[in-house]
Amino acid sequence: MRIGVGLSLAAAAMGWSARARAVEREHHVGIDAGGAILVIGDKSTADVGAGFGAHYAYGLSDAFMIMAEGAWSLVAVGETAQDAKTPHTRPASVTNADVGIAYVFDVMRWVPYAGVLIGGYALYGGTIDGVKILPGAALALGLDYRFNRNLSAGVAFRQHMIANDMTLTTYPSFTQAFARVEYTWGW
Repeated sequence: MRIGVGLSLAAAAMGWSARARAVEREHHVGIDAGGAILVIGDKSTADVGAGFGAHYAYGLSDAFMIMAEGAWSLVAVGETAQDAKTPHTRPASVTNADVGIAYVFDVMRWVPYAGVLIGGYALYGGTIDGVKILPGAALALGLDYRFNRNLSAGVAFRQHMIANDMTLTTYPSFTQAFARVEYTWGW
């Protein structure tokens, strides 16, 4: 009798269990706002400014998602060539567009993830003549909070490596930190 009751309770618990909140086949679209820091190799101080962006992600499985992101960061105000000795490596703005893959650690209310992105960077304004287009890569960390199936908010951290030369000494560090909000659908 005890075994029968135990099996009945186990079957009932499985039948009434909550749906998993996995992200496979789920679309995410959102906007980002925050700050950016650009370190320039021949400059004694880092350039700090505001940044804005947009992102899209698609859940390949419950553990992996592809990401596409674009952002614009104002990294210096009033940066101009003061004399002939000022290097032409100091942008006022950086625009980036990246694609990559992320691993989703857990899918509950809090959703931490880490990933790798590759893309292109446009540096312009300041002491740069025209626009300098460079390749690069980024490490992505983030933490989202799901309010419900369609709305989440979170924070995102991106550490970019901009490849101006083989030693990465011209722009050794470009960092973005954003607050994000996104709409999700398609689960």
